[in-house]
Amino acid sequence: MAVIGIDHVQLAMPCGEEAAARSFYRDVLGLTEVSKPSDLAKRGGCWFTNEPFGGSAHIHLGTEEPFVPAQKAHPALLVDDLAAMREVLKDAGVKFTEGTPLNGYERGDISDPFGNRIELMQRV
Repeated sequence: MAVIGIDHVQLAMPCGEEAAARSFYRDVLGLTEVSKPSDLAKRGGCWFTNEPFGGSAHIHLGTEEPFVPAQKAHPALLVDDLAAMREVLKDAGVKFTEGTPLNGYERGDISDPFGNRIELMQRV
């Protein structure tokens, strides 16, 4: 018996903010939206993945009221070109904060439209 991976990371979002989630996760970060199963879709939220690009990252956004953003707990997304991603983020008005040094990585933090922390990392 062993843990063999992570299926997905779930983040919370306010109810009714799916358009803002799509604008950020799909249009800025470049993830692909996937349909939620019908029994879960009625709860709201959105699911995203990078599988079409050969990855295995899955982010599920579920609605929560009252909503409180995750500012310490966070997903860390691997990117292939952090400098290019920073330009995309800058053009979209997303603030990027340099991360503290970590051997083997360049990294930094952003927040989604709801204030959830997301770390971006590039292996070097």
